[in-house]
Amino acid sequence: MVNKKTLKVVLVEPAGPINIGSVARLCENFSVHELRLVSPKCDYLDQEAKKMAVRGLKILEKAKVYSDLNSALSDCSRIIASCGRKEHGDIPLNSNKDAFYWAFKSKRKETIALVFGREDRGLSNEELLKANKVISLNTSEHYPSLNISHAVAIVLHQFNQFNEPGLLKPNKEIGHPANLNKLEDCINDAGNLLIDIGFLMKHTYKARMAKIKQLLIRGEIKDDEVALIRGIISQTRWKIKNKGDELK
Repeated sequence: MVNKKTLKVVLVEPAGPINIGSVARLCENFSVHELRLVSPKCDYLDQEAKKMAVRGLKILEKAKVYSDLNSALSDCSRIIASCGRKEHGDIPLNSNKDAFYWAFKSKRKETIALVFGREDRGLSNEELLKANKVISLNTSEHYPSLNISHAVAIVLHQFNQFNEPGLLKPNKEIGHPANLNKLEDCINDAGNLLIDIGFLMKHTYKARMAKIKQLLIRGEIKDDEVALIRGIISQTRWKIKNKGDELK
């Protein structure tokens, strides 16, 4: 890859060895650096998978397995998730063109993750909220479901079109999104504080915090800004505790 980008393809709970083998082959076709599997529901080194991988066999054999999506994305600075559903609540969709342009626009070396969901139901809304950008493929309304390896092929082809020397000439350096794990830790801290002070109720917590998370992701909050918010939360808790001590 040019532009100093490292690309990872992430499959969440893949269930078919043939599909996994096909995706490994696609990784070789499009010079993807690594295949990551989150809680695979089959033997990804099954003979059927190896047969489908062809020249992508090494990528298949070196695929990294993770128990959860956060772990698989922990070192990824830009995350793009593919969503097969047209109805996905309040999660905004980005055009593929805008998402891929955004991924390559930064000048610095970065790790980009392309995330694909389960063969039968894709990614949950909670998983989609871990991505900086969410894309979808335009398919027929009569039969919108794509085989996962076909979806990966289309996305990698489109993504590769933005990987041309000299294609992107940004006028200025753009910001860099916060690390997913740091952001989610911050959101959890904030949510717990908001429950403690009575701003949120437990039955509304999940929906309200999802909206806050969307706001922060859309704003491309940075690591130092996340640290600032966590500092404010920590100081607020300290002040509340010590104010209580003063009143005793």
